[in-house]
Amino acid sequence: MIRITQIKISIDEPVSKVKSLVLKKLRLQESDLLDYRIYKESIDARHRGEIDFIYTVDIKLKDEARILSKKIKNVSLAPELDYVNPVIGSKKMLHRPVVIGFGPAGMFAALLLAQNGYRPIVLERGQAVDERVKSIDKFWLEGKLNPKSNVQFGEGGAGTFSDGKLTSRVRDLRGRKVLEEFVQAGAPEDILYKAHPHVGTDLLRDIVKNIRKQIIELGGEVHFDAQVEEFLIEDEELQAVKLADGNIIKTNQAILAIGHSARDTFSELYDKGVTITAKPFAVGVRIEHPQSLINKAQYKEFADHPRLGAAEYRLTYKASSGRGVYTFCMCPGGLVVPAASEEGGLVTNGMSEHARDQKNANSGLLVQVFPEDFPTDHPLAGVEFQKELEHKAFELGGSNYQAPAQLVGDFLDGKASKAMGTVEPSYALGVKPTNLESLFPDYVTQSMREAIVGLDKKMHGFALSDAVMTGVESRSSSPVRINRDEENYQSVSTKGIYPSGEGAGFAGGIVSAGIDGLKCAESMIAEFAKLLMED
Repeated sequence: MIRITQIKISIDEPVSKVKSLVLKKLRLQESDLLDYRIYKESIDARHRGEIDFIYTVDIKLKDEARILSKKIKNVSLAPELDYVNPVIGSKKMLHRPVVIGFGPAGMFAALLLAQNGYRPIVLERGQAVDERVKSIDKFWLEGKLNPKSNVQFGEGGAGTFSDGKLTSRVRDLRGRKVLEEFVQAGAPEDILYKAHPHVGTDLLRDIVKNIRKQIIELGGEVHFDAQVEEFLIEDEELQAVKLADGNIIKTNQAILAIGHSARDTFSELYDKGVTITAKPFAVGVRIEHPQSLINKAQYKEFADHPRLGAAEYRLTYKASSGRGVYTFCMCPGGLVVPAASEEGGLVTNGMSEHARDQKNANSGLLVQVFPEDFPTDHPLAGVEFQKELEHKAFELGGSNYQAPAQLVGDFLDGKASKAMGTVEPSYALGVKPTNLESLFPDYVTQSMREAIVGLDKKMHGFALSDAVMTGVESRSSSPVRINRDEENYQSVSTKGIYPSGEGAGFAGGIVSAGIDGLKCAESMIAEFAKLLMED
């Protein structure tokens, strides 16, 4: 195919004009096109009073060589985008491969294994998404937590109840496969080319079900309420996994895609001698502003233009302490949601539906923490650090899953909030006005104070006095890394365990986790021949 870049249209022109501009540039008729697809769309808002859309387009022609020979500016041969399956290995598999966890990493690992005939067995500790929604609704409406199935655990992983962002800083062709599989499963086709694609929690629920159905149709199995309780390891090699119900599944190859909140599994792995190290992560709050304020700050006079939708932002700041402070998982037109997975601990997260049509915007406002901040040098010390914050937040909110909250103005002034202001908190179980200074270590509090003032200079309105800070955002990423060999993707200490995705410390979002799941599955496929049906 031929790629044409830098096709520009104004904000008020329809996308359909892109095709006519391509035809005009190449002096072609529409009948000359065998195929036409938008590869990338981006927004150019560099010039005051003007917003343009910039497109990269791929086309297929009968005589592409003739066009390429003309050396037309911004016209070149398109790179190959098709994903190529790994060459199947020859080593004999004794048992079917197991995938532990059915978030993005586990989902795409299982899908690739199934597509290549390996009939994986997926073990997910939480519920299927429809039942999971019921459990989460019960928690959000009544405060009754199901520790086995919640925002952190269940079909689709934590990303199913988020904004469903599909951006990734990882430049990897596998990312295209992840997006194409999402489209095949029902996602809007524009996620393939949008600069900041997202799906939304409402669409993700059907998408993950459709991917599960495909895995099963290809010979795989997907089991819910199937928590792996024990890893049976002999001579530093995996032999089987034992489930909480007592069933034992023999396997020598297991992709470990357990997510960043599987603390009991981290402990089990550590006790069995699997090498784990503490890693940096970040903690803070969800900060909530009126979406209209964000729209005006980002789009100025174009705020609320139908082509733009709800504005988003991504901001960073370096505190005087040297710690990075940044916004995370920004949810335009979204909600702050209860995201606890353990009794007596309070956790918040952000979530948007595809339409992003709620009145508030929210984002994590996070401060870096490092292993040297933890009370001990134990590999799981970061987990204990998280737990302590979550228990304190639970108590500060009234020990009933209400969340502790503070107005930005009061936080900057160092005084407790007595009531909320013009910004109505969206947290479903209600908030308790308080002073968040008592929740965090001083270095977190001071870093956030500096950052709010500094970020307001980058995006006016960020320090709005009535903006709401809701605690605690503690599950932005995994506090551990399950160390692996980057040549075969297996644990450095235990043969047959493939640590993968966000929980293992190798990803940070839906797409990057999906990419990592593909890498682990590829490594397994390249080494082992698939089992015959009678095996």
